[in-house]
Amino acid sequence: MASGSETRQRQAALRIRLTAAEHAAITTASERAGLSLAGYARSQLLSAPPVRQARRPPVERAELARLLAELGKIGSNVNQIARALNGGSDAVSSDLAGAQADIAAIRAAIMLALGRAPGEP
Repeated sequence: MASGSETRQRQAALRIRLTAAEHAAITTASERAGLSLAGYARSQLLSAPPVRQARRPPVERAELARLLAELGKIGSNVNQIARALNGGSDAVSSDLAGAQADIAAIRAAIMLALGRAPGEP
């Protein structure tokens, strides 16, 4: 590989027109591959592997949907805890512990989906 950054080596540009559906399909495919649009297009057009590692982690839509559902459950639990506290109940410590555990599990799952260790900031 020649010296200098890839940006400086790539001076020619290719511009194409796409329908909205075509653009959406290519954007979705590039996100799944974890590549920028340009990197994905280059790899497909040249039938070559990407020059660099993926810059963005691929979007795990099923995992995100599951995590969103879990967040909804936690929200419901928090509402129940608030209702109990407003009613004068003291028996909410186990509910709070459960909500904290759920939040920790969701955080760990999100970190894994992002390709990071659960203990990282």
